[in-house]
Amino acid sequence: MQQFSLYPQEIAASLWRNRYLIKKSIQREVLGRYRGSMLGVLWSFFNPLFMLAVYTFVFSVVFKARWPSASSDSKVEFAMVLFAGLMVYAVFAECVNRAPGLILANTSYVKKVVYPLEILPWISLGGAVFHLGISFLVWLLAYFVFFGLPSATILLFPLVLLPLFLLTVGVSWWLASLGVYLRDVTQLVGILTTALMFLSPIFYSISSVPENFQIIMHLNPLTPIIEQARAVLFGSGKLDLLLILYCYLASMVIASLCVAWFQTTRKGFSDVLWTRGEQGVLCQPSAAVAGRCLL
Repeated sequence: MQQFSLYPQEIAASLWRNRYLIKKSIQREVLGRYRGSMLGVLWSFFNPLFMLAVYTFVFSVVFKARWPSASSDSKVEFAMVLFAGLMVYAVFAECVNRAPGLILANTSYVKKVVYPLEILPWISLGGAVFHLGISFLVWLLAYFVFFGLPSATILLFPLVLLPLFLLTVGVSWWLASLGVYLRDVTQLVGILTTALMFLSPIFYSISSVPENFQIIMHLNPLTPIIEQARAVLFGSGKLDLLLILYCYLASMVIASLCVAWFQTTRKGFSDVLWTRGEQGVLCQPSAAVAGRCLL
């Protein structure tokens, strides 16, 4: 079994070495989610479009909300700002919520020494990034319709998202391993991600938070990424390269530590899954297909 060190180049090497497998798995992940539906992948476009319409109505018509730093009193601008924050949060939440069950959903791979289990979070992230891309196209279309051409700073959006991707994969490695040994992690993660949505500057600006609590808000790793994402999308401020560099380094350290944890604890995956399978808590894929699985 290949062992990972704490060096970032090992993560990049694994990503590059298994790039073809990851690519094909992401395609299967995305297409499999919509298989059997009449509209297929088009649902990935209609979902964010519908949600953007709902946010626009609720916050601009019902609540008549206005973003503190908004450049105008447009009824749509608040919804656009809100949607931009939700795009960033959705990537993290989707992957993290699925992470505790990644190994449990792919038990057939555990016994295969040649299969790189560490790519499972990358596959999950790839599916989330696909939906992020669709949501971004919806946001871009709405911005063009209501406000015209966006600022050139929008080209920096991928640079802002890189620390988010590293952080998401790192946390997913940790939770995927933990979910094998502690099944309650799935329930706990669902609660924490919901709380994180309201503790992140998505529905409000960080400047609206009392100064005494702003320090706590900045401890949230999503806070600087969401704030910087809005800055480049709306051209409302300069990209803080020093802050992005700090986020990148912090995310890389977290990812390196988490993949090291994953590779260390994966040695016990097969023993835990096999023992619980014999007790009827977990079934092997062949038994599930044959209909002999009782949870």
